[in-house]
Amino acid sequence: MSSIPGYNDSIVSHQTFVLIGIPGMQEKNSWMAFPLFVLYALTLLGNIMILYVIKIDQSLHEPMYFFLCLLACSDLGLCISTMPTMLGVYWFDSREIPLNGCISQLFFIHIFQEMDSGILVSMAYDRFIAIRDPLRYRIRLPNSVIAKIAIAIFCRSFCVIFPCPFLIKRLPFCRSNVLSHSYCLHPDTMNLACSGTKVNILYGLVMAMFTLGLDVVIILISYVLILKTVLSIASHQERLKALNTCVSHICAILIFYVPMIGVTVVHRFGKHLSPIVHMLMANIYIAVPPLLNPVVYSVKTQQIRQRIYQTLRFKKTGADTFIK
Repeated sequence: MSSIPGYNDSIVSHQTFVLIGIPGMQEKNSWMAFPLFVLYALTLLGNIMILYVIKIDQSLHEPMYFFLCLLACSDLGLCISTMPTMLGVYWFDSREIPLNGCISQLFFIHIFQEMDSGILVSMAYDRFIAIRDPLRYRIRLPNSVIAKIAIAIFCRSFCVIFPCPFLIKRLPFCRSNVLSHSYCLHPDTMNLACSGTKVNILYGLVMAMFTLGLDVVIILISYVLILKTVLSIASHQERLKALNTCVSHICAILIFYVPMIGVTVVHRFGKHLSPIVHMLMANIYIAVPPLLNPVVYSVKTQQIRQRIYQTLRFKKTGADTFIK
């Protein structure tokens, strides 16, 4: 009888988690602090610049760029969701996070990742319409339709992730409270529970199959149809021009899904690898896509690149005039 109260006490008292920086070398966490700070600063600057440029330039008020705005907003949300704990761990060695805080963070991380995936699907549809029916492109994707798509993406993401906090909250935590990363994820938190994770595992598997997995299938089908349409174009130059409009989106797809697959493979088959490899993959998975998306679209999209250059040049000229 005495063992049962002790067991219950351990469950009740376990209300915090410990986040991890560089495994086994916590004293060297500060080495990662400044690079992470620069990364987050560039991520915020890049995505805000994309939003600003599209807002002020009327020529960019097209469906493709509105979807890019949605992607930038989602990336900003993901960045803001992870930045406090990651910088806290590496910069201030603040590694404890309350259970409710951890649940809130994993909710927002997963919801913004779901939104990213949904937006990439919408962008694939956008590219298909633009190539398949360019003359009616703007008519088939008016602002009202884009707004409905954005609402649908958010509602799907919210409905899919909404059960996760409750599935975590019901679990008894009486094992180690040390998480694997410097932020909270549903699978990582779930693995620390004493029992009753079958529902969480099943829900996570079904959720991944019918959202992220289905999104990948839809994107692949979209590009098969796009390729079929492009091959039907007689002019070789027009084919290259049509395919070139898809390069940025293809890069965004790879930037989002490749780190996700990499982290999954490392967790599943790389248990023998150094914990530092797991740490680096986890940080790349969560921090690099929001950083690279605005870079890719700025480099590969001529209109955005020119507008950013004009904006920066104007500000520099204005500052020089003010100094003089």
